[in-house]
Amino acid sequence: MNLHEYQGKELLQGYGVAIQRGILATSVDEASEAYKKLKEETGTEFAVIKAQIHAGGRGKGGGVKLAKNADQLQEFAGKILGMMLKTPQTPGGMDGPGKLVKKILVAEDVYAPDFDACKEYYISILTDRERQRNVIIYSTEGGMDIESVAEHTPHLVHKEYVDPAQGLLPFQSRKIAFNLGLSGKAFKEMTKFVTALYKAFLGSDATLFEINPCLKTGDDRILAVDCKVSLDDNALYRHKDLEAMRDIDEEDPTDVEAKNFGLNFVNLDGNVGCMGNGAGLAMATMDIIKLSGGEPANFLDVGGTADADRVEKAFRIILKDPKVKAILINIFGGIVRGDRVAKGVVQAYKNIGNINVPIIVRLQGTNADLAKKIIDESGLSVRSAIELREAADIVSEVLAEQ
Repeated sequence: MNLHEYQGKELLQGYGVAIQRGILATSVDEASEAYKKLKEETGTEFAVIKAQIHAGGRGKGGGVKLAKNADQLQEFAGKILGMMLKTPQTPGGMDGPGKLVKKILVAEDVYAPDFDACKEYYISILTDRERQRNVIIYSTEGGMDIESVAEHTPHLVHKEYVDPAQGLLPFQSRKIAFNLGLSGKAFKEMTKFVTALYKAFLGSDATLFEINPCLKTGDDRILAVDCKVSLDDNALYRHKDLEAMRDIDEEDPTDVEAKNFGLNFVNLDGNVGCMGNGAGLAMATMDIIKLSGGEPANFLDVGGTADADRVEKAFRIILKDPKVKAILINIFGGIVRGDRVAKGVVQAYKNIGNINVPIIVRLQGTNADLAKKIIDESGLSVRSAIELREAADIVSEVLAEQ
C-alpha cells in the first residue's frame, strides 16, 4: 500500500524524523489559508505547492511549483488542482493519461535564506531478499535525476546492509554520514536522521522508504523534503491507523475490485489471463504460459475454495483487460474436488455469457477425469486438459490461430 507524501511525512514525524513542514489543501481557498499559516510560522513569503498523487517525478510534470507570494500561490494552486498530471511513473508515462490531482501540499521553503549552502542527498531503505538483509541506499547526488545517477555514475550510489537480527548499529549511521561528506553539526544530524528513519521503516512494516531529496539546510539541519512510502499489505492488520490512510482513488480499479472479492491479483502486461488455486500453482501457470510463447496478463490466485462464485468473479476481472487473447485456468483438486471446480467453471461461463476469448481449463488431482468429462460435455467453447504440458500446447495453438 502506497502513501501520499503528506501521509508519509506524518508517519516519519511520529518516529522523530525531521521533515519539511506542510499543510494539506483540497481547494485554492484552503491553500491560501495554509500559506498564511506557514508565512506566520516561517517568516518567509516563499512556499512550495506539491501535487499529491501516488507517483514520483511530479516536478518533471509540472506538479511542483515554488510560489514567491500569495498571488503566485493562488495561481499555481488553481492550475495544479484538477490537472491530469503526467510523470514518468504515472500509467503510460508522459504519453499516458496521467493522474487527476485532488490534493496539494503547501510546504515551507526549506532552502531559504541561503540556497547555495543547501545540499540535496538521496536515502532509501528496502529489503534485499537475495541477501536477506535490509539495505540503506544513499548518494550525495539527490534530486530529480537520481535514476540517471544510478545508471551513469553508479560509484556515487552507496549501500549499507543491515542484519535484521542486530538492527542498525551506531557505526553504520556514522559511516553513512561520513560517506556523504558531512561533518560537525550536519554529521550528527544525519546520524540521528538515519537512525530514526530506520526505526520508522521497521515500526511501520514498510517495504520501501525513499527520501529524495534529503536536505542539508543552510544551518546544517537534515530534513526529509519529499518521501515515498510503501507498506506491506500483509502487515496492515497490525496498523489500523496506517490502513485508514489508503487512498482507493489512487489505486488500479481492477486491483481494488479483486481485493474486495478476496482474490490475490496482480495486473501484468501480457496477453494470456491466468487463474490458479494457490500462489505456487498460479506462478507455475505464468511460467508455462511463457514457455508456450505467450505472456501472462496477470497473476490470480482464487484460493483453496475455488467455488463457482469465486471463479466467476475471477473471470470477470480477467476479462476487463482488453489485451487478453486467451485464459488458462489451472486447478489442482486437493482441498477442493476437481469435478466441483469444473461445475463452477461451467456455471460461471453461463452466467457471464458472450465470452469471446478461448478458455483452456487444466484440472488435476481428485476427480480430474470426471472434471474433464464435465467440461467436454458442457457444450461450451472451453477446452480441457489434464497435464500441464498439454494445456500449454493448447495455449500455444490458440495464440498461433489469432
